[in-house]
Amino acid sequence: MTHYGTLRTWAFVLTVTGVLWMIAAAFGAIVWAFEVEGFWQTLGVLLVGLPVAVFLATLPIALAQAMRAIADVGDTVSAR
Repeated sequence: MTHYGTLRTWAFVLTVTGVLWMIAAAFGAIVWAFEVEGFWQTLGVLLVGLPVAVFLATLPIALAQAMRAIADVGDTVSAR
């Protein structure tokens, strides 16, 4: 039995949130690419805007991994 169930639950919620945000960021960048005028602006959105948006959308997943790691360390330390 772990004492870090709440931390793991929030990590799961953040992971799901991050995946949804990544999908929304990719969809938004594609819509943005259709809205701009010109080849170079479209290329700029796809080569710069899309990766930046998806990277920022992954921050909840990184936080979830950190929370899960803290829970793992806590379980390991408390087991000794």
